[in-house]
Amino acid sequence: MATRSMIAIENEDGSVTSIYCHFDGYPEHNGEILFEHYKDHEKVKKLIALGDISILAPTIEIPEGDGHTFGTPTKGIVLAYHRDRGEKFRQSKNKSVDEFFKGDIQEYGYCFTAAGEWLVKSAYQNGFSGVKLLENVLEAKRKLQ
Repeated sequence: MATRSMIAIENEDGSVTSIYCHFDGYPEHNGEILFEHYKDHEKVKKLIALGDISILAPTIEIPEGDGHTFGTPTKGIVLAYHRDRGEKFRQSKNKSVDEFFKGDIQEYGYCFTAAGEWLVKSAYQNGFSGVKLLENVLEAKRKLQ
């Protein structure tokens, strides 16, 4: 069973570009990967440039000579629908961070802001008030363990 999510970046003009991620969208998985491995705008831009993905992982690039494909994925490398399976390239656009979180974020939505912070919202929370700093959500979950 998949826990779907949307992963986004706030652009310089305030608009948002996002991609769909099919698996493991909950904060304890995708949230941890985003927070630990996608800490700067350039790396997040490269992730979003892949278009929709199946599985988020710490690494975007495929090393030369690596046999990474959709059918034979390499552990630790993002599995992308367009790049790795030849499907149609897909991204979504929103006018603002607020509009992104009010839209279809699947089960979880993540947005890397222009200020360099990750925001997260569960689709089951109402309104923009449900948007939280990912760092705070992860810290609260660690305290519960």
